Amino acid sequence: MTGELILVFLIVIGIIGRASILATAASVLLILKLTNLQRYFPMLERRGLEIGLLFLMIAVLVPLINGKIQSKELWGTFLTISGICALLGGIFATYLNGQGLTMLKMEPQLMLGLVIGSIIGIVFLKGIPVGPLMAAAIAAMLMKLYQWLR
Repeated sequence: MTGELILVFLIVIGIIGRASILATAASVLLILKLTNLQRYFPMLERRGLEIGLLFLMIAVLVPLINGKIQSKELWGTFLTISGICALLGGIFATYLNGQGLTMLKMEPQLMLGLVIGSIIGIVFLKGIPVGPLMAAAIAAMLMKLYQWLR
């Protein structure tokens, strides 16, 4: 199957599964490919994750600067059980994401399974797609569990 057909397949899956980010990303890549702008692919592959994380971090930090969260509320959360759990969750999630990124670098062909699994989660479990990196992190954790149980 050619890259263009895979992208069309992902666009269709994204539309059917109501995953507009997937459909949009595949559409942008297809447009770049069809307009002979694939010279940008190495830059997107190298820096795309960083750019996406930059925008995600900006979105998360906006409530801090627009006054929705006061500084005294912010520091007080570290003294609560939910605040401590959030801190530990952040630590654990970033570790897992690192494991997922390593797995994707070693086996990039797994991306299609992660995307289809995310679509199934959106459609049948009413999930929210937070991205393939967290899905890869969970997959890496499951692979380590499988190897440990073997």
